[in-house]
Amino acid sequence: MIQDTVTEELLLRKPRFVFIIFAFALIGFIIIDPSQSAVGHLLAPAIGDPAESGIYGRFVTSFTLGILFVLNLIAISLLPEFRYQVMVVWIELLLLFLTFFYSFNLSFEFIQSKIGFMITQGIFTTLYVSAISIVIASVIAIIGAVAKLSSNGFAFAIASFYTSFFRGLPLLMQVYLIYLGFPQLGFVIDAVPAGIIALSLCYGAYMTEIFRAGIMSIDEGQWEGARALGFKFGLTMRRIILPQSIPLIIPPTGNQFIAMLKDSSLVSVIGVWELMFLARTLGNKTFNHMEMLITAAMLYWMMTMVLELIQSRIERKYRKKQKR
Repeated sequence: MIQDTVTEELLLRKPRFVFIIFAFALIGFIIIDPSQSAVGHLLAPAIGDPAESGIYGRFVTSFTLGILFVLNLIAISLLPEFRYQVMVVWIELLLLFLTFFYSFNLSFEFIQSKIGFMITQGIFTTLYVSAISIVIASVIAIIGAVAKLSSNGFAFAIASFYTSFFRGLPLLMQVYLIYLGFPQLGFVIDAVPAGIIALSLCYGAYMTEIFRAGIMSIDEGQWEGARALGFKFGLTMRRIILPQSIPLIIPPTGNQFIAMLKDSSLVSVIGVWELMFLARTLGNKTFNHMEMLITAAMLYWMMTMVLELIQSRIERKYRKKQKR
């Protein structure tokens, strides 16, 4: 991150800004009505029975939470380092989410009995479907990008039609069309290959534009220099253009992979035993829907965090190469 050398007074040191934050927080809490929460019960000596406190109890509880919210922001701003501030905010938000989920009266015994199967079967299937799809989509994207940059009208027409069609249809519709359409042509296809084909074609269309933009960002002098040295098109792309465009392509491609990881849940509609399919199936048997959905949500979140860390490391690696 680029450090700003211009020093300014922190906004949380300005009384007017603090008052605005408090006012918004107060209005938000009044709308939510936290008088029935744990804070409302703690304030029972001041407001009486929270269930009967009415407008007075709602206002006092909201006012108290507004004050605590502003004091919390000020305390975080006083921490000496940026990373400490980030860490504290993450911990607080995580605790809020866990408290929110805990309020659902979940059956943690049921979660413990099913989470192992969801990890070994659901996560494994989700990851390998997504990994195979992103590799195929990358190959399609390179071919499509080259075709869209080509002066050959036939190649450009096919590539532009492909990107327009597959970006124009919902992914769920593409899954159904491939899974149900191929048998109409005499090709019976299993659910997993159908899901991989649908994800590959859909994300290949989006990534075609990413690769095209990355290739176009390279100065034309690089092309001209390569041609002057007698390099053919394929060699120019492999040795000169693609190595320079990869640092620009990696961030959006990583984002596409993370999006694909979540969109792979759509292939559950055709019976692929990925994470979302297992969450629905296991929850339906005993009506523990929220337990399985929240567990699946946490597992998806953990997978995306791991992918974000891997992506950031790859980006740092290529940034170091560029600086040399």
